[in-house]
Amino acid sequence: MTDGMTRRRLLLGAASAASAAAVSGCAGGGSDGVDADGRVTVELWHGQADTARKALEKLVAEFNRTHPAIHVDAGGGGVLSDAMLQKVTAALAAGSYPDVAYIFGSDLASVARSPRVVDLTDAMRDGPTPWSSYWKPVREAVTVNGQVRAAPAVLDSLAVVYNRKLFRRAGVPFPKAGWTWDDFTATAKQLTDSGRGVFGTGWPGVGDEDTVWRLWPMIWDLGGEVVAADGKHIGFAKQGVRALETVAQLARDKSVYVDMKTGSEQMYQVFLSSRMAMVPTGPWQLPDIITAGIDYDVVPLPSYSGRAVTISGPDTWTVFDNGSARSRAAQEFVRWMMQPAQDVRWDASAGSLPLSTATAARPEWRRHSADTTGLAVFTDALRSARVRPIHAAYPQISQALGEAAVSVLLGRDSPENAVHRCAEKADAALLIPR
Repeated sequence: MTDGMTRRRLLLGAASAASAAAVSGCAGGGSDGVDADGRVTVELWHGQADTARKALEKLVAEFNRTHPAIHVDAGGGGVLSDAMLQKVTAALAAGSYPDVAYIFGSDLASVARSPRVVDLTDAMRDGPTPWSSYWKPVREAVTVNGQVRAAPAVLDSLAVVYNRKLFRRAGVPFPKAGWTWDDFTATAKQLTDSGRGVFGTGWPGVGDEDTVWRLWPMIWDLGGEVVAADGKHIGFAKQGVRALETVAQLARDKSVYVDMKTGSEQMYQVFLSSRMAMVPTGPWQLPDIITAGIDYDVVPLPSYSGRAVTISGPDTWTVFDNGSARSRAAQEFVRWMMQPAQDVRWDASAGSLPLSTATAARPEWRRHSADTTGLAVFTDALRSARVRPIHAAYPQISQALGEAAVSVLLGRDSPENAVHRCAEKADAALLIPR
């Protein structure tokens, strides 16, 4: 989710001293990038940490070994992915930017407005892996105004992970595919045990994208859209009220743990300590759940309609123009990363889902999925997953809806009033010429 969306929750923090050094040391906007020995150096700001960073460094080392005319410098950029947008924006303004950067899918529309972002339409659609084999959310997440403006990096989807032990102890049946949001709120209430300090579920309460992206499947299921067809108004004035009524019910029942800190780490710690029965989350969280020894399983998101609906938040490798040689080399690297043989290793290490059906069909992924409880549920959800629109006003819409959600979670406002205020702010943002 992953959010975003997705890795935003796992990759918090930054190293500001390293950031300054990395910006000043980057050669963006300079020569064509061909060294005296004929080799081209590609600067990669990957923003990864811990296991994902180690996995990426191994892949980069393999690429460098098998592509002697190109050297990818995987220094990382001096910041983690949460701070990448700010760093890249400053680097573009200074004329000193990398060749490749890890950009959240929700930020791509803003970054792609820069003329320094390379159009990857031909590189992606004519690549070694057929473009049609990539999941629809992947293709949509990197396409802006009909052009492919980035390469997909990681992929996720949203489902509900639940603690089987807590369900058994409360005598509540395990949830099943096809359940409703009314089922979800009723189950959360049944599983809440204030005496034991157990919550039925949790929800991020900061008002950021982590708070918001969990609402979009609910809104889409009800027939709403992020932006209305006229492009001048939000498309969820009614549906947003219904979705927030579900959130309000959780708050009234005191069955939801509201995490007021950025990153949702506290919410996940509550789940990992067996004090939360259900948590809507993505595949990135499974390694921690397994490590904690939780007896868990995964079920698709509830719905209002009975139809399968979820959200996917692909993140991207965005390529910047530092001259033709470096641009070509950067494109060769990201296309190599997307090929199933590399993608399957990166996915298993980074908590990502396979970018393409070709990767999903590989025996390595099938073994990994079979060995990881619930992973197949997240992968299957990609068939019905949608992505947030690649729209320059999306950050303002998200902020307005996030504020509305928090006001409802904390019992400060009704869903109707909260969505009304959200609409005023978001509609104003949609009217700004871009």
